[in-house]
Amino acid sequence: MAITTTKSAFWKGLRDSAPFLLVSGPFGLLFGVLAAEAGLNVLEAWTFSMAVFAGSAQFTALQLLQENTPLLIVLVSALAVNLRVAMYSASLTPYLGDAPLWQRACAAYLTVDQSYALSIVKFEDEPQMTTPQRMAYFFGTNGVVAPGWMIATVTGALVGAQIPDSWGLDFVLPLAFLAMTGPMLRTPAHMVACFVAIATALPATLLPYNLGLIVAGVAGMMAGAQAELWFERASARRNATQEGSQ
Repeated sequence: MAITTTKSAFWKGLRDSAPFLLVSGPFGLLFGVLAAEAGLNVLEAWTFSMAVFAGSAQFTALQLLQENTPLLIVLVSALAVNLRVAMYSASLTPYLGDAPLWQRACAAYLTVDQSYALSIVKFEDEPQMTTPQRMAYFFGTNGVVAPGWMIATVTGALVGAQIPDSWGLDFVLPLAFLAMTGPMLRTPAHMVACFVAIATALPATLLPYNLGLIVAGVAGMMAGAQAELWFERASARRNATQEGSQ
């Protein structure tokens, strides 16, 4: 059904995003538990989620803080992990760029994987949507996910504070990263970036202040970009060859 009002756009975004609670809820809960395990109290864990609101960056920063990494390295690493959000913002600008500044500022804060994925598909499928309708839909995609993430964080922190230290939840954090990374490996270029980053990260562990994470990330991004370019050129050559043989 086509969207006709800003109200219907918001509720459509809300309904479309509801299934993502099955993902964001458990991850928010896990973050709260691990934050408590790292020594943060409930208020600090909640403030962390409110201030950052980016799952992968939060897990990265938490891990580095547990290892007593200098604050500057923690900030740079968290920003590097979430560089994809800058690309999301650039992709959404043609659709939301005409909105008032305060709305764009709120949208920037709420830009996460699920809000971007749902919104860009909707905006491309329904180009007749007005800017207010698009913004309403975008905010709707976070109508339950954002509060759900915050509630799950607080719940996890409350539960985590009751878990004995002898249980040792440190192993859960690497598993969380594997769960987040796996679904993102959708193209050969993604695979190249992943394996180059892994190959670089292993010897880079010798670098001080956990700088290996940043070095491995940069190496992975450079390799992925080059691989993408190579695959595009190879595809163009194949297409030219096929056209020439016909």
